[in-house]
Amino acid sequence: MKTRICIIGAGPAGLMLGHLLRSEGVDCVVLERAGPDYVLGRIRAGVLENVTVDIMARLGLDARLRAEGLVHDGFNLAYGERLIRIDIAALTGKHVVVYGQTELTRDLMEAREARGLEVVYEAADVALHDVGSDAPYVTYAKDGRMHRIDCRFIVGCDGFHGPSRKAVAAVAGQAFEKVYPFGWLGILADVPPCNHELIYANHERGFALASMRSETRSRYYVDVPVTEKVEDWPDERIWDELAIRLGPEAAAHIVRGPSIEKSIAPLRSFVFAPMRHGSLLLCGDAAHIVPPTGAKGLNLAASDVLYAAEALLAFFKRGDGDAIIGYSDKALARVWKAERFSWSLTRLMHRFPEDGPFERAMQVAELDYIASSRAAQTAIAENYVGLPV
Repeated sequence: MKTRICIIGAGPAGLMLGHLLRSEGVDCVVLERAGPDYVLGRIRAGVLENVTVDIMARLGLDARLRAEGLVHDGFNLAYGERLIRIDIAALTGKHVVVYGQTELTRDLMEAREARGLEVVYEAADVALHDVGSDAPYVTYAKDGRMHRIDCRFIVGCDGFHGPSRKAVAAVAGQAFEKVYPFGWLGILADVPPCNHELIYANHERGFALASMRSETRSRYYVDVPVTEKVEDWPDERIWDELAIRLGPEAAAHIVRGPSIEKSIAPLRSFVFAPMRHGSLLLCGDAAHIVPPTGAKGLNLAASDVLYAAEALLAFFKRGDGDAIIGYSDKALARVWKAERFSWSLTRLMHRFPEDGPFERAMQVAELDYIASSRAAQTAIAENYVGLPV
């Protein structure tokens, strides 16, 4: 098989890129190691910046998002019994939209046939070859035999553990990484949220987050040591811990219910640079990971995809090779700013095992400053709602 662009990974980033390319008449093929049901079963983020919403609108795939998405004009930082509301609408003139990544992926999947976007699911043993050349190719196994796709470019949208980043020689890139000493234990339940906006809480027992996927489905988190196991956390223990950490005001409105899903997600900050090597471009988690504090993961992937699409379209429509060369620097400029924000908010709202009285006093001082400073709140709001692309 021959195509101009082979996209590895059919999550939201890969599908979004495929739609952007096909909408401009550029042929591409998407490979996905899992089946469509597995892809839709992944429980992920749900706070969308303007960049992500705008891409869906550009593709004409935002009808359900506009109908079902929850528009949020602010969010909250809690510590002790104090709740600091960051009014992002008043401070920036913008807002975010709560719409589950699963639903976004569903919208992209259901529209692929009408767009003429070819997706090969259950593609095993995907391998990238000659990525440093002008004639790369991809091999994979399906239906008991090997297949080969010859292309001009490969775009890796296959996550942190996928084969794309591994295809870049060690001498051609550098990894920057910080691994955190805790993970987020999440519970998803069909109960109304305790607040109409998100609450990020810093408590002496640890971090907590009150979030939602809809007006009837809630997503809550508490941070736990990385050594913890999900089976040691029955539902009631999680609900009890949330009621303590989120504070009395939120606790009074928590509706308990059986969990639909529970999992522990480790936290790390990670960047691989550059995000291009020869004819291979990396997007999303294949190139970077952010802690979920601040909801940047999916939105960073969307901005990567937008930059990659612009560069690839410039190459194929105008013969502009400089756009491909400039992709990595352009994407990384936004990535590092988002990494800084996610790292700083994680540092502010979590208790680290090595912290002593001084570090705790600094957290309290910072939160007190944020509570009383419009300038500090504006800086947080600008980053939370998403920096310009």
